[in-house]
Amino acid sequence: MSMLWTSAEAIAATGGVCAVEWQATGVSIDTRSIEAGDLFVALTDQRDGHEFVAAALEKGASAALVSRVPEGVAPDAPLLVVADVLKALEKMGVAARARTEAKVIGVTGSVGKTGTKEMLRTALAPFGKVHAAVRSFNNHWGVPLTLARMSRDTEFAVIEIGMNHPGEIGPLAVMADLDVAIITTVAAVHMAAFKDITEIAKAKAEIFEGLRKGGIAVLNADIPSFGLLAKAARRRDAKVSSFGTSSSADLVLKGAMLAGTSTTVDTLFNGQPILFRLAAPGQHLAMNALSALAAVQAVGGDPAQAMLALAHWHAPDGRGARHIIDLANGAGETLELIDESYNANPTSMQAALDVLAAATPIDNLGRIVTGRRIAFLGDMLELGPTSGALHGALAELAALERIDVIHTCGPQMKILHAGLPFGKQGMWFEDGAAMAANVHRLLDAGDVAMVKGSLGARVGQVVTAIRALGTEQTDKG
Repeated sequence: MSMLWTSAEAIAATGGVCAVEWQATGVSIDTRSIEAGDLFVALTDQRDGHEFVAAALEKGASAALVSRVPEGVAPDAPLLVVADVLKALEKMGVAARARTEAKVIGVTGSVGKTGTKEMLRTALAPFGKVHAAVRSFNNHWGVPLTLARMSRDTEFAVIEIGMNHPGEIGPLAVMADLDVAIITTVAAVHMAAFKDITEIAKAKAEIFEGLRKGGIAVLNADIPSFGLLAKAARRRDAKVSSFGTSSSADLVLKGAMLAGTSTTVDTLFNGQPILFRLAAPGQHLAMNALSALAAVQAVGGDPAQAMLALAHWHAPDGRGARHIIDLANGAGETLELIDESYNANPTSMQAALDVLAAATPIDNLGRIVTGRRIAFLGDMLELGPTSGALHGALAELAALERIDVIHTCGPQMKILHAGLPFGKQGMWFEDGAAMAANVHRLLDAGDVAMVKGSLGARVGQVVTAIRALGTEQTDKG
């Protein structure tokens, strides 16, 4: 691997001290995934990272970024000592951004951030070297870590920026120094920290604080907050590029045809009718793709080439990834799993249920002759005082007509469970662990199962349990 940081560069960026010269080929905050040559950053979160410095060095870390010499580590070890580790990481992120000529795209929004980031990784690949976070690193340490990992020769970078409270997005966007800012949508999420959706929109608009003068804001023309967001962008001397089903949008979604494991997108792209394909189903994915294509165009890429690249894009794990589970070791008795386990809110829940409703079960494979569409749903968290009503309202979604059984877990999903019609009402479980322990008796060959819930609902355990039912083959459409 090529050199990412020298000790001299890191000292200059952070203002720290280090008596030992070193070179790092990567930056890590986790000894479980650290690789030889990485700079280990001893952040303090649920655990104090200083407790793991010795292990990091034993595993081949080139150096460690620390605020003190940890116990069990020699004073002459390659330690870059700073006053505050997180602030030092932020300074490294700023320095990494400043030393590259990359076009940087920031992505925020109530839903669709990670999927759009991954679409951009794929869509930009034909045009140069792309840098983006390996996972959903979008918070106060994830953004500087992503920036600090960016190499000098990066040509395009995609930075996901999230929030739970007002005031979080602005400083991260400034750190990233954006050429393009995408707001995928504004919806009723994190309502425990906001009075209403207008407050959420204003918080999302903080991303424009980091947009360079003359930069481009990519906005969803369909949402009520569009006018507020466009006005905020223009106050920063930004140009606005819009997408959506509205005929006034620059990129108009005329239709999204879901067919099994793909979506055919019918669009008016700057007035020109174009069809392109995604290797994953979902109208929400079609909308994300339009925002990604608008950003590609904004940084000088050819949208037609980007569309061809997106034909090979697949949803990431936890956000729509599909898996085929062979229950009988090659005998053809399979079930399909749609993994939406990473997060949930009313908007993304509706989109996921629409995808399940459009899926195609297979008959005559299992003990139950007719293949079924089965949902495993966990609580949607951080919805504030309207949480109960929002969970109960899921029972009114049109997609439920085509879903055969709905199993639920968690205290909030008990409200949905009580409101489901008898024929669709599955089992309710206290938590994700209890649900996971029962999946073996709730599924059969030919079924399509979709798992969805907030990260804190721990329905990822249900995904793990389903994948353990047989031999897995990831479906590539």
